[in-house]
Amino acid sequence: MFSHLLKLIFLLHLTHTSYSKKYEPNWDSLDSRPAPLWYDEAKFGIFMHWGPYSVPGLVSEWFWAYWKGGNKEIGNFMEKNYPPSFQYQEFGPLFKAEFFNASEWANIVASSGAKYFVLTSKHHDGFANWPSSRNFGWNARDIGPKRDVVGELSDAFRADGKVRFGLYHSLFEWFHPLYLQDKNNNFTTRNFVTEKMGPELMELVSKYKPDVLWSDGDWEAEDSYWGSLEFLAWLYSDSPVKDSVLANDRWGRGIPCKHGDIFTCTDRYNPGLIQAHKWENAMTVDKISWGHRRNMKIEDVMSVEELIRTLAETVSCGGNLLMNVGPDSSGVIPAIFQERMMQMGSWLEVNGEAIYSSKPWSFQNDTLNSNVWYTSKVDKEHGEVVYAIILDWPESGMLDLGCPIPGENTRVELLGFPKLLQWRKGTGVRTSITVEMPDRSQVSSQWSWVVKLVALENSGNYIG
Repeated sequence: MFSHLLKLIFLLHLTHTSYSKKYEPNWDSLDSRPAPLWYDEAKFGIFMHWGPYSVPGLVSEWFWAYWKGGNKEIGNFMEKNYPPSFQYQEFGPLFKAEFFNASEWANIVASSGAKYFVLTSKHHDGFANWPSSRNFGWNARDIGPKRDVVGELSDAFRADGKVRFGLYHSLFEWFHPLYLQDKNNNFTTRNFVTEKMGPELMELVSKYKPDVLWSDGDWEAEDSYWGSLEFLAWLYSDSPVKDSVLANDRWGRGIPCKHGDIFTCTDRYNPGLIQAHKWENAMTVDKISWGHRRNMKIEDVMSVEELIRTLAETVSCGGNLLMNVGPDSSGVIPAIFQERMMQMGSWLEVNGEAIYSSKPWSFQNDTLNSNVWYTSKVDKEHGEVVYAIILDWPESGMLDLGCPIPGENTRVELLGFPKLLQWRKGTGVRTSITVEMPDRSQVSSQWSWVVKLVALENSGNYIG
């Protein structure tokens, strides 16, 4: 009884210590913060870019900047369809979101098997998807939807309880007068940060309590201009999400891939090798754009096979996959994106054991078969279990692998198939194990498959 009491006191002390720690506004202190465990266990999230750029739905979410920069496709489009005096801001009232339904979005995202969701609260055009107190007349409450989009989604995802809610936020705004003034002053002044961006970002976190804060638009100025260190010290020490929030690495020029809870480094970052720091592959189903494109072609859309391959490559190397889709201006998620999301969910329903809460194995990609990627997980009974994600079904019906070394007690299963698989030790120099695959028509998965390997000689962690 006394020993149990001591353990309880010790655990309470640890909890109090972790919750009460104050982080200092320097990278050494901020980088010492342990990342909340939920994120690494989640592995898969859905990203959505949505704003007035969805109205023209052309080229990308960078429509305004490209238009100003003389993009010919956009220039010709605007000349043919809008009066000469038309300004980008006039897309705001046209961003009506007539069919936007937050609960429906939450259900669609949950159907994908994703464990977290990230919405663009404000992109580089400065339009706020919530009634920002620093953004009068250029937010979703004042014009367009005439609704608190962020608030409705926050409530819907939390009510559903299946997917954590997160927010993207752009630090800079292309054409905000205060930002342009600071930029012209070589960022020796900080009026945009102190009067607009900084208070707005704190308001966003305090009001909507995101579990992911995905920063962007940082690359033109140093972290000292953005006040990133001071903000993150507050976020980790005193904000209402200090114990659950994850922040990425885009907090100033030279900071990405060096500091932050998760490294995003570049868009579509997929190194193909295990990394020392937790990282994320933020990519988009439309190969060309993050925002909605009305003229998107079917060949521009990633296939489910390509998406599963990207997920397998990413998770095998210790990363999370953040998969983006762009809703249209009415608030409808295009059917092709819904299909891809549901296909991912269908695959994960069968094979999620190899993804969620998994860890990288000793090998990421098989040495013999480049279409096989590995993950692992510790099982209380069997020690470390290895999962081989098979991207292409072997035509011969025999799966040859180079990395797993079988032992006398090795057991081989196929997720979604009820019987054990037959195997034999490999022949030749490179093949370690050959697995006899079942009749493909009897297997649940349609696209990629997961072979579960128990009690390997080189699994790395035996229990009992």
